[in-house]
Amino acid sequence: MEFGLWEKYYTEILDDFGFSRQKDEESAKLLDEILSTEGCLTLDDLSKIVGFSDKFIVFGAGPSIKEHIQMLKADYDLKDYVLVAADGATTAMIEEKLVPDIVATDLDGNIDDILLANLRGANIAIHAHGDNIDRIASLSSFFNNVLGTTQAQPVGNLYNFGGFTDGDRAIFLAVALGASEITLAGMDFGDVVTRYSRPNLPDALGQADDFKKKKLIYAEKFTNWIIENENVEIVNLKE
Repeated sequence: MEFGLWEKYYTEILDDFGFSRQKDEESAKLLDEILSTEGCLTLDDLSKIVGFSDKFIVFGAGPSIKEHIQMLKADYDLKDYVLVAADGATTAMIEEKLVPDIVATDLDGNIDDILLANLRGANIAIHAHGDNIDRIASLSSFFNNVLGTTQAQPVGNLYNFGGFTDGDRAIFLAVALGASEITLAGMDFGDVVTRYSRPNLPDALGQADDFKKKKLIYAEKFTNWIIENENVEIVNLKE
């Protein structure tokens, strides 16, 4: 999705959630400065790394994630797919002895598991927004093979492919990398959250609060936009 089109959705999100565009831009500027110093991937770099396949599996952190991972391990040859974890889904994959090729994260998942995935070869798409400036400042430099993204106007080394949550941004990233087929695992779009998406959740599952429910509505909306507007086949294992 081009930024000119994305911007109208972005403005809607800013108004709906009361987010600050200025803080989004400050976070993006900070991530760009860090990546300019530490080094980063371009989209072409990442395309070459994952160019072994145009078939992708995007893993979300919904209640169905472990069931879907186990089914995929049993029924699919995962070497034929580019595996993309949406933030906290990385933990579920690590538990099942899978390493994603890409992690799309705003750094609020289990950082130890994302670092472990990175150490084992995962490329990290770090997303800057107004609410994670502190995490951008303190954590970004620990990762290698980083692609930077923003939900505001792209600056410097950063990209904006469209998308709002880690899950639907991971799908937009797959499209930008030339995916012809995307399988969605653990993408429930419901009102139940897991400890994978909320590490401080007291139980394995919990009821989503109103903020999270609204985010999931947008995630499903943007996923449907991709289905309707991009030349890619999307299969959700939840359906």
